[in-house]
Amino acid sequence: MEKIKNSRGKSFLFVALIYLVAIIGGLLVYDILPFNPYVNLLIADITATVITYLYSVIFDNASVYDPYWSVAPVVIAICCALSYELNTVTTLMVIAVLFWGIRLTANWAYTFKGLTHQDWRYTMLSAKTGRLYQLVNFFGIHLVPTLVVYSCMVPFLYAFENALTTNFGVIYFFLMAIIAVIIQGISDIQMHKYKKDKKTTFIRTGLWKYARHPNYLGEILMWWSIALMVVCAAPSAWYLIFGAIANTLMFLFISIPMAEGKQSAKEGYEQYKKETRILLPIKKFTK
Repeated sequence: MEKIKNSRGKSFLFVALIYLVAIIGGLLVYDILPFNPYVNLLIADITATVITYLYSVIFDNASVYDPYWSVAPVVIAICCALSYELNTVTTLMVIAVLFWGIRLTANWAYTFKGLTHQDWRYTMLSAKTGRLYQLVNFFGIHLVPTLVVYSCMVPFLYAFENALTTNFGVIYFFLMAIIAVIIQGISDIQMHKYKKDKKTTFIRTGLWKYARHPNYLGEILMWWSIALMVVCAAPSAWYLIFGAIANTLMFLFISIPMAEGKQSAKEGYEQYKKETRILLPIKKFTK
């Protein structure tokens, strides 16, 4: 076990195998369930999450789950594209999700250090929760994000289940989704470059010059764009924005506060916070 964890290559291979097992398990469950596609997908998604969770316990590393966020939507997108007849709306949605998912997964692969490394947030939660950590691990680290991902993909499945007609709004929000992925990609590249040099306490270049979390902005915009593509084609399905809302709330009330809490320990944080916005990379005018 330690030989695997101490090798980046072997760790990467085992994570890939874990996801292969999780994907196959999810597909098998989806195929045998007698319910409608939405319920089948939910149960299959949870099944794959449980498999991933079990391996995170075996390897004593919750970061086994990290690529799930970007891998699951890609698998769902490919399965839908192979199972349903494609039209303009669904083709554009598949392109957007694949562009987003492949880029984000590639970013995870680039930053992956091996199974000896665990996201600092999980380590912090483990230290704070003690014996209750495995409950936090399953429900907080694994299940809740999976439910958010699922809710973001419900509009995607809806578009395949219903023959939607494209219009200007669909095209507009497709382009917004592409822009969102580009924003996120540029943010990640700029952060990687900053971490190599790290000459300043806080990154103050590129999109990060005026915003503390431009990468999260890209993620939020991506799922609002997917939801609104469907709503533009089917206005009566306005309720499908619930996934985008859940995703936004998760970032605003969980991800961002945790990141800000870590940053706040650094000298000069209050001045940095005063001069920058949370998400929008637009100059903040202060008195």
